[in-house]
Amino acid sequence: MSLIVQKYGGTSVGTLERIKAVAERVARAQEGGHRLVVVVSAMAGETNRLIDLAKALSPTPETRELDALVSTGEQVSAALVAMALNDLGRPARSFVAHQIRIDTDSVFGRARIQRIDAENLRTALDNGQIAVVAGFQGVDKEHNITTLGRGGSDTTAVAVAAALKADVCEIYTDVDGVYTSDPRICPAAQRLDRISFDEMLELASLGAKVLQIRSVEFAKRYNVPVHVRSSFEEQEGTWVVQEDEGMEEVLVSGVTLDRDQAKITLRAVPDRPGLAARILGPVAAANIVVDMIIQNASEARQTDMTFTVAQGDYKQALRLVEGVAKEIGAQGVSSDTNVVKVSVVGLGMRSHAGVAAKMFDVLAREGINIEMISTSEIKISVVIEAKYGELAFVESMPSQEGRE
Repeated sequence: MSLIVQKYGGTSVGTLERIKAVAERVARAQEGGHRLVVVVSAMAGETNRLIDLAKALSPTPETRELDALVSTGEQVSAALVAMALNDLGRPARSFVAHQIRIDTDSVFGRARIQRIDAENLRTALDNGQIAVVAGFQGVDKEHNITTLGRGGSDTTAVAVAAALKADVCEIYTDVDGVYTSDPRICPAAQRLDRISFDEMLELASLGAKVLQIRSVEFAKRYNVPVHVRSSFEEQEGTWVVQEDEGMEEVLVSGVTLDRDQAKITLRAVPDRPGLAARILGPVAAANIVVDMIIQNASEARQTDMTFTVAQGDYKQALRLVEGVAKEIGAQGVSSDTNVVKVSVVGLGMRSHAGVAAKMFDVLAREGINIEMISTSEIKISVVIEAKYGELAFVESMPSQEGRE
């Protein structure tokens, strides 16, 4: 008997009818001889509704209490799915984080999983039950409820699959797999049958919304095969797996457009050792993730430093940097929220030259100025003016020939 962890997103459990459909799908899987753990998100729109309630009381809700509030959405879904399964004659039991237990750090709103004690899940499975787990949440060492950030139920599912050494983690969502680009913007986008952990990690970090980045990190670290599928169809989706020989033959596997970007520049920073750490240290201490960083060549022992952060962290990061700028004698700070990031990803870049040149040529033909560039072994990212985002995204889309 194989062990499968299935995760259902908010759209998949968005109504009672869809919850019944999920229960029927899970029941069919159990009939096929599989042991099942089901991880669920809150019903579609529920997390936003709870956040709106909190902000109606306080413009800046205390983060501990906000986590205690928004975690209830997943608890409701888990209980309802378990009820639906029991009604089908399939014994099921719901679990929240402290019942498993899912230990995290104490960074409310974006906690990281430290360990999972899966003994209670194993007991339920050994008793012939289907375990239904509330995603998105954990418990810190002080027994506080924590949440894992947007998309955190993906992380819960893959982490549980790793702890149980499951055969596969199936991620059910409202799309039928991973595409070369966003099909809502680019009709020519193609669904991928397979993609490597490294490529998926880059795509997730660059704005692709199919999988949460930390779930891919877990999958890669513990070699958990992930199958991204539609909860409304029966067909196969996209397998996210270890790299194999054929994958590097594909030059470009995907293009992403990330609108969640803001740019901050410190002008005329004294060019001496240690100042980069001085500038970014407070940002890191505030648990703000810095993405792209560019430092200009030194001129007259001064330099400009530019970096990007997520839009949600922009105001706090700007305040921190403005404080540091005065302390170190920088000339000033400028910022821009009217930017986007377009990225091209593919294992084939390791062994094929000219991908960057082709991308830059496409942008030049459209009159699009590149403000920042970042590269890795398998990706190229550029920051450009927001109004050109969709145009650059569509034009950077690889042709079928570019994928073969």
